[in-house]
Amino acid sequence: MKALSIAATGMNAQQTNLEVIANNIANVNTTGFKRARAEFSDLLYQTERLAGAPSSGNQAVIPEGANIGLGVRTAAVRNLHVQGALTSTGNSFDMALSGRGWFQIEGPGGEIAYTRAGAFNTNAVGELVTVDGYSVQPGITIPQGAVEVIVNESGQVFARLEDQIALQEVGQLTLATFANDAGLKPMGSNLFSETEASGAPVVGVPGDPGFATIEQGYLENSNVDPVKEITELIAAQRGYEMNSKVIQAADQMASVVSTGLR
Repeated sequence: MKALSIAATGMNAQQTNLEVIANNIANVNTTGFKRARAEFSDLLYQTERLAGAPSSGNQAVIPEGANIGLGVRTAAVRNLHVQGALTSTGNSFDMALSGRGWFQIEGPGGEIAYTRAGAFNTNAVGELVTVDGYSVQPGITIPQGAVEVIVNESGQVFARLEDQIALQEVGQLTLATFANDAGLKPMGSNLFSETEASGAPVVGVPGDPGFATIEQGYLENSNVDPVKEITELIAAQRGYEMNSKVIQAADQMASVVSTGLR
C-alpha cells in the first residue's frame, strides 16, 4: 500500500521542519543570526491514466489523467537574510550593519569568512577581532593608550590618544555583498563562507550605493520572531500527527484486507 510510504515521507519532512524551527528558537538571542525556513517539493508521480491519450476506439481524447503522488522531500533549508533590529550597547567596539553587507573575517584556516555579528573587541596587540579571536579584515590595530575609538557610518576608524585633541585615523572597514545571500554556507560561530551559489563577493565602502552603513555602539539582533516560530511549530506538529494518522489508517485497511483473505 503506497499510503504507508507516502505518509512516511511526510513525517520525515515534518521532522526536518521541526529541527529547523528548533534551531531558530535556540538562536533567538544570537547576535546577527538569520532564521531559516525548510522548503519542500513533491516527489515523482505514478501515472495511472495519461491525459491527452485517445479513449477506447479513438472516439475522443481523455481530458484528465490520473497521477498518484509519491510523497514529499526536503528541497532546501533557506536562510532568510532579513535585517534584524538594532540594540544599543554603549560599547565602542560593537558595530551593527544597517542595510546589505557583511563584515569580512579571517577564518580559522586563514580563509575569508563573512558575518553580520559585529561584537568586536581588541586582542593583546590591539587588533580588532571577533569574540572568537578572528581578525577583522582589512586588519585594524588600535594604538596602545587610546582613550577613545570612533567609527563613522562610512567605516573610518579613528582613535584619540591620551593628551591629544586631534583624532588619528587608524583604518577603514570595508564590507562585502553577494548576488545571492541565501547561497552562503553557514559555518557556525556566526560565520558564513562563499559558495558557487552565492557568487563572488563585491567589496565596497560602507555607505556606498548598495552597501550598509555602520552603527557604532549597536548590535544587530537575531531576526527570529518567537511568536511566528511557535505558530510554525504548532503547524509542524499537526502535520506530523496527520501523517501518523494516515499510517494508522492504511495499516488498519491493510489488516482488513488480509483478514478477509484468510
